[in-house]
Order: sequence, then structure tokens, then C-alpha cells
Amino acid sequence: MRAPLTPQQQEALRRQCSLHVSGHALGAPGEELVRVGEWCRAHGAYADRYGDGEFIASFESKVAALLGKPAAVFMPSGTMAQLIALRIWCQRAGKNHVAMHPTSHLELHEERAYAHLHRLTVSLLGPRERLPAAADLASCTEAIATLVVELPAREIGGQLPAWDELEELVGIARMRAIRLHLDGARLWEARESYGHKSLADICAKFDSVYVSFYKGVGALAGAMLLGPEDFIAEARVWRRRQGGTLVQLHPLVASAAMRLDAQLEKMPVYRARAISFAAGLGGIDGLAIVPTPPQVNLFHVHFAFPQAAVTAARDAIAAEERAWLAPSIAAGPLPRWSRTELYVGDNLLALDAAAVLPLFAKLVDLARTASA
Repeated sequence: MRAPLTPQQQEALRRQCSLHVSGHALGAPGEELVRVGEWCRAHGAYADRYGDGEFIASFESKVAALLGKPAAVFMPSGTMAQLIALRIWCQRAGKNHVAMHPTSHLELHEERAYAHLHRLTVSLLGPRERLPAAADLASCTEAIATLVVELPAREIGGQLPAWDELEELVGIARMRAIRLHLDGARLWEARESYGHKSLADICAKFDSVYVSFYKGVGALAGAMLLGPEDFIAEARVWRRRQGGTLVQLHPLVASAAMRLDAQLEKMPVYRARAISFAAGLGGIDGLAIVPTPPQVNLFHVHFAFPQAAVTAARDAIAAEERAWLAPSIAAGPLPRWSRTELYVGDNLLALDAAAVLPLFAKLVDLARTASA
């Protein structure tokens, strides 16, 4: 096996590829800034000053109405939005303890900021490999101020609880006077799995909600925190305290506002394509799809080969075929297995499965040979 490529070499290889499977197409540097400027000019969107202005206020009101919440505030990042939500609910409850799943973004990817910045403690509910259940919360004896629920749960393949399971979990929290916060980083993708439930129906289960604009929506950056009016007024104060009230936020807001409606309309198509494409991948010996079938337009592909072998195979195909099949390869849940996450977005919609599936079969063959 060849020596592994450095992250810089892998990034250079990715940029040379003309076929990308996961996510949305990346524009040329500066292209998004040009689009934002043209959109602002066409729609009369004027610059804000420290987050105040008609343009940002109207977008906050639009998202609040869409999600059925009284008020909303734009945040430069989801990390900031969620920490603020937890801080407010804990302070009001007079408790510094929160609960979340072991794979929560706050636990895995934010350097435990909740503890270092806000002195909060945490209970991790349930095992890593499945969604948290009502029984997990019922058996937790800590005095919990807030429960964080992620819909869908990214780190376990975009899984969602059934509606009655969600209601049971919410019911336990309500009985214990626990505030419910929705980590809706990918909430836009979740709605299709709940049939006739609207985004507002889902959000009605929660006291506060966070949604992202740079993931499924594909904007530059930014998030929204939603909840009661007094909660959002307090969140604005905390945004300033945490350095998030930038002198101008409108470029980030415009990037989200100009594409939100169109991207939400695509979510049913993304999910349908994810289900059909995952079925095709599932027919390749050496692959497993988690969950099967996908519940949203995000799922995990598990390979029956070590991480190094699969990564080398992906890089070889990128060099030979100019095709980037997977964003990153991680160690799998079983020894000598690995996995990757596929997000079905604009990239895959533009591709014919008949041209892509053979590339994954080739990847498996290369990985099998390398790990033999």
C-alpha cells in the first residue's frame, strides 16, 4: 500500500475531481459573495448595524413563523446558539445540569465548551449506537434543567425517533419540569420522515430550537435560535456577551435568505434519492448501510475493511477517475471496519447512479485487495 496522503494532498486531490457524490457543489472562490451582493441589490436588503435592521428582523420573523415560535435571533454559529440556550434555561431553573446523547455535537466537537465557558455538567443518555429513549431519561436521577434532543442524530447515520417515541420522551421531560431544546442542525431534512407533520408541529414539542443555514441550506454560515420572546430577548444579550453581535451580519443572513425556500422544496427529492441510492449501494458486497433504509437524506456507509485501506482506495479512484466518493473515512464500530457519511444533495441529484455505483464497487475491490 502506498504511503497515505497528507490532508493537504487529499484536499488538492479533491479539488481536481469533477465528480462529487456527497453534499452540494462548491462554487469558485468569491462566487458566493458576488451572488450575495447581487441578491441584496435586487431585493433592497440594506446593511444592518450590530444585528439591528429591517432586513435581518424580517428574516428572523419569517423563520419564526415557519417553525411556529414567537421569536428568533440570528446567530453567527450553531455552537454559540446552543450554548446560549443551555445557559439561559439552566440559569432560570437554578440548576447547572443538562442531558444529551453521547454523540451530541456539544459533547464530541465543541471541546466541552458547555463546561469550560458556562460551568455546566452533563448526563449522557443511552448508549452511543442508538437514539435516547424515554426509559433513559426516566432512569437518570440527576436534577436536569435541560434536555438536548438532536433531530436527526447525525453521528448514528441521521436516525430519527418514531413520532410516538418522541412524544414519550417529551412527556417524561415535561413531568420532571425539564426544558426541551432541539438541536435542529439538520431539522430541514427531518420533516419528510414525519409524514404530514410540519416543521412547526415538530418544534412545538420543544421550548427552544436551533437551526443551521450552512448545512442543508448551503449558506455561507449562520444559525437561528428560536423560542419565547423573553427567552430570545435574553439570548440577544448573551450573543453580545459572547462576541456574536458583529458590526454587520447581513452578508451571512442574505446567503441564507436567498436560498432557503428553494432548498426546502428540494428536501423530498433529496430523501427519495438517498433511499434509492442507498439501496444500490447495499447490493455491493462489503458495504452496509446505516440505517437501512435511510430515514433522511443523510446516511452512513460501513465498509468491511480498515480505515487506511478504504482511504487509500478512495484517493486512488480520485486520482484515476477524477471522482470524489466520500468526504472522510473514519474507523467503524467493529474491528477492521470503517465508515463514511454521505449527504445526498445537489451533487448526487446531478449524477446517474449507473455511473456512480460501479465506482463504489471499484473502491471495495481496491480496499479488499489492500487489506488482504
